[in-house]
Amino acid sequence: MIKTIPIQLPETVFSALCKNPEEFVQEMRIAAAVKWYELGNISQNKAAEIAGLTRVDFINALSRYEVDFMQYISEELTEEMENVD
Repeated sequence: MIKTIPIQLPETVFSALCKNPEEFVQEMRIAAAVKWYELGNISQNKAAEIAGLTRVDFINALSRYEVDFMQYISEELTEEMENVD
């Protein structure tokens, strides 16, 4: 299920990133997901979901934002290692 949440932004903010409104909102989603991931608030999978990206694309976004993709806590690392084929 997808929920649409309207937000109000001044028209002048779109020029800040030289993006149209849809691109700006997508970049906001990515930036928020990257920051929450960096702070350890969400997993990489959840961050990718929030950003609307595949996990590989989210890892690339982390690189663009200069955030280390290895933000695992020990339980997450153990889970990832168990899922390796």
